[in-house]
Amino acid sequence: MNFKASFRSYTFARFQRDLMAGLIVGIVAIPLGIAFAVASGVRPEYGIYTTIVAGALISLFGGSKYQIGGPTGAFVPILLGIVLNYGYENLLIAGFLAGIMLILMGIMKLGNLISYIPQPVTIGFTAGIAVTIFSGQIANFLGLRNVKKKEGFIANMEEIIIHLETFNIYSIVTALICFSVLWLSSFYFPKFPAPLFGLFVSTLVAVFFFPNQVDTIGSVYGKISTQLPSIQFPKITWEKIMTLLPPALSIALLGGIESLLSAVVADRMSGEKHRSNKELIGQGIANIATPLFGGIPATGAIARTATNIKSGATSPVAGVTHSMVVLLVLWLFFDYAAYIPLACFAPILMVIAWKMSERKEFMHILKSKKSDAAILTVTFLLTVLIDLVVGVGCGLLLASILCCIKIAKTIKVKKDLTNKQVIILFELKD
Repeated sequence: MNFKASFRSYTFARFQRDLMAGLIVGIVAIPLGIAFAVASGVRPEYGIYTTIVAGALISLFGGSKYQIGGPTGAFVPILLGIVLNYGYENLLIAGFLAGIMLILMGIMKLGNLISYIPQPVTIGFTAGIAVTIFSGQIANFLGLRNVKKKEGFIANMEEIIIHLETFNIYSIVTALICFSVLWLSSFYFPKFPAPLFGLFVSTLVAVFFFPNQVDTIGSVYGKISTQLPSIQFPKITWEKIMTLLPPALSIALLGGIESLLSAVVADRMSGEKHRSNKELIGQGIANIATPLFGGIPATGAIARTATNIKSGATSPVAGVTHSMVVLLVLWLFFDYAAYIPLACFAPILMVIAWKMSERKEFMHILKSKKSDAAILTVTFLLTVLIDLVVGVGCGLLLASILCCIKIAKTIKVKKDLTNKQVIILFELKD
């Protein structure tokens, strides 16, 4: 366990730093948990349940002592597709199966292999997910009426265009206020949890200046539970397992990649080294447990992990504290979440999509080698136009083919017939 190593030289001063870091990250995680749940097509409190349960377990059992786990934007397109095609109950089963897969991946020492995924593939699918998230929030930003959530970029854009005339000026104003707060906070209060501040200010404006003019969490979802639910095992059948294996595999692969990318970022910031296979096992444990409480799939969150380190975290205690902070907010203040306009979440998710798009790396790869640019383009377009699995699969296939061609072109074979012995020399350039 992370705790065993972390407590060997643990002091009260470190404990204080962990508590403060956990408090800050917990405050940051609350609006994100709600936003990712809503964007994934499930009730807002399910994102909070995920933050609490998965956040604590990933910190306890993962391979990076700074890792903060929970719902993330990368999962949004996959989870929304599962909800639309199979329903919320089957999403829980898919998450449960993904957890088992992640544990098996860790036991089989596949954590190191994930690090060999080519950068053009990683940047391509990340940018593709960002486009999907951004486009999926246009309807909420504009306050469009009767828009049905669709799986796929093109279907969503068609739905938005059809209903453009139903825009709500009050929703647009609310979203713009939230966006303005996010933008100003990044310049003048960079250490302040901007999403929470944006939600607070825009909600106050909507409540006092144009009440009942915009859709809110309360008006759309009804009463919000303020208690962590009791454990309930999903009803798993062999037929459901076979049906849900492909989406479960998508969750497991993306969760593994995202968590290890987040752990690498934590290593760079802290100067320490994570254990990749142990991290996969920790992610698996969290994703097995989270559906039992009604939560959605979770993984390591890069932005929250970075915030954790910047806030002074020294051990997994900070990650557990962050979960406890969210639990306290659920108990004491979540009744007030009913007043939050749904339009507030659109700018938050759009900003997250913009930040996760890896714009500089994307353009750098496009301008570099033609082979890398081709891999990036194929992965990106297929992720946006079809889905993540097809995008990553075709990107990896193209990368493998181009790699084989390159090796074939750069090998020279020489024969040296000396002393009646045949010596074959292989020279591999670059």
